[in-house]
Amino acid sequence: PLISGCGTFTFLSSAIAAVSGLLMGYELGLISGALLQMSSILTLSCKEQEVVVSSLLFGALFASLTGGFLIDRFGRRLAIIIASFLLVVGSLILLPYESYEILIVGRIAIGISISLSSIATCVYIAEIAPQHRRGLLVSLNELMIVIGILFAYISNYAFASISHGWKYMFGLVIPLGALQAVAMYFLPPSPRFLVMKNNDEAARKVLERLRETSDATKELTVIKSSLKDEHQYSFLDLFRSKNNMRARMLVGLTLVFFVQTTGQPNILFYASTVLKSVGFQSNEAASLASTGVGVVKVVSTVPATFFVDQVGSKTFLCVGSSVMAISLVTMGLVNRNLHVNFTKVCRSQSPEDFSLQRPGNFTVTNGSLKDLFAIMASTERLLFDVQSPDVAKTGELNRTALAGGKSTTGSHMESGEVPVVLKWLSLASLLVYVAAFSIGLGPMSWLVLSEIFPGGIRGRAMALTSSMNWGINLLISLTFLTVTELIGLSWVCFIYTIMSLASLAFVIMFIPETKGCSLEQISMELAKRKSVRTPLCRVSQRREKLVPVELAKREKEQLY
Repeated sequence: PLISGCGTFTFLSSAIAAVSGLLMGYELGLISGALLQMSSILTLSCKEQEVVVSSLLFGALFASLTGGFLIDRFGRRLAIIIASFLLVVGSLILLPYESYEILIVGRIAIGISISLSSIATCVYIAEIAPQHRRGLLVSLNELMIVIGILFAYISNYAFASISHGWKYMFGLVIPLGALQAVAMYFLPPSPRFLVMKNNDEAARKVLERLRETSDATKELTVIKSSLKDEHQYSFLDLFRSKNNMRARMLVGLTLVFFVQTTGQPNILFYASTVLKSVGFQSNEAASLASTGVGVVKVVSTVPATFFVDQVGSKTFLCVGSSVMAISLVTMGLVNRNLHVNFTKVCRSQSPEDFSLQRPGNFTVTNGSLKDLFAIMASTERLLFDVQSPDVAKTGELNRTALAGGKSTTGSHMESGEVPVVLKWLSLASLLVYVAAFSIGLGPMSWLVLSEIFPGGIRGRAMALTSSMNWGINLLISLTFLTVTELIGLSWVCFIYTIMSLASLAFVIMFIPETKGCSLEQISMELAKRKSVRTPLCRVSQRREKLVPVELAKREKEQLY
């Protein structure tokens, strides 16, 4: 086996399903570079650019509201196949035409696709994985997402100066999406889904293939007994107190709330703006921010993925949240000492104040929302400098003028104003913050979500938390610039710090430690808890001693 305790076939199936993550990361990271070219070819106004970016999110929101039923009704595997197919269709729609309307239709299709596949993939992998390797396999998806984002930056950079480069950027996913759809067709359905559909014989065969054993009766019996109790769930049961479903739903929604409100999407998106305002020159800031942050995300997601089953998701969540709080405080204090006039840097991103005319009626506008989900405006600046050196120079002069009128000589910024120590401290705290998110809330929240709901309703529960995720993402990204202009960057950092500390408290109080337990054990424990007010951590410490005994008892009863 490739990884001890996990069969090659199980690992391969998970890896193929996790290609969804790669495609999702790529599509999210792609738009910043592609928009630059498209906005010039299609002469998009700022409002239109906002619509292009949000169209993906509206597609994603729509899919997360409706996708859960699809996943529970037709199966996890089929949902992933449909999603890959949609991605290919959406990308194909974009290629031949150059029109704003077609662009929106294509992006909506892609949004539906990445949202559906992200829910289905987490559920599928969680259900085929052996219990002591589930953390690793589910986190594989998050690892693929960050690798996808990094690929997107690289492709943005590679196709920047090629005419119609955006078509190549969008086109690159087509073969991969098609391949995934075909490969998924040959993979087995989730055994738990088969049991839900009363197809026990098929489920047993699938389990034997996945576990590489000749007899999977024992695991099948456990799955069946737990699904017998869960089969009767309706969607509304998620909000009732039966089996603590309401409490579990609240835990899921709160976790997702913290993923968004600790500021990751925004701080990353404005990384280059923030670094620029503390005195990095534009090229240096741009390359550091986009590729550097991309690399840090990948590098820090790796240990989280490989050690989650030994260390446990709860520990990673705690470490991640505390380190995030520390780095955010540092970032806030550094910015406070710098007295950066961030509002001006902000405004330089909005088209009224800042548009560079090029010959041939070509405007470059840095719209505020236009690529919020591309995570960073930095690539933009990078491309800018690649495309035309002299325009870039005027751009730089304009930008410095806007950023508080510092003059530029050649391309040196007067670094006398920003102490070197603070400059590097601000970069270091940003990178530490990104790394902390990538070991904690990034991968672990989705792992916990794929574990805490019972099988019969897992798809719908994940879909609901996912729609909350996209919704808050949209809201926060829309308000970031306005809020920053009102209260200043350092206060934004302090608010995010408070959120990180709140998430730490929440994790300690309410998130169960689930390492080494099967999905059935987790569900059984969570359903039995008498009162929502007893923190799960106490239960989980008692449970460590309890569960093996209790399961042994249950299995005996079933066998005889």
